[in-house]
Amino acid sequence: MVLSLEESLRLSVAALMQATGESQRAIAAVLGLTQTQISRRQSGATAWSLRDADVLAGHYGIAALDLLAGPTRACEALPAARRRGANVEKGAAR
Repeated sequence: MVLSLEESLRLSVAALMQATGESQRAIAAVLGLTQTQISRRQSGATAWSLRDADVLAGHYGIAALDLLAGPTRACEALPAARRRGANVEKGAAR
């Protein structure tokens, strides 16, 4: 099954939010939107814009093409320091 670009972006954002532990509210702040607007984008009721994709890619420290390539590629490209628990692991290693 081939995903549409819109579905691929929705799944990538959800996977990155899970990997980093970020909430819709946090993503909304990054984009200058409300949590409700993020919820509508994640449910497919409203489309993500190219600006959203560009800003989110920068926020996560990945290339926009990695974000658009789907959740697996987006999470593979995510820097280790951005992952949930990265600060805890660094502290434990000291």
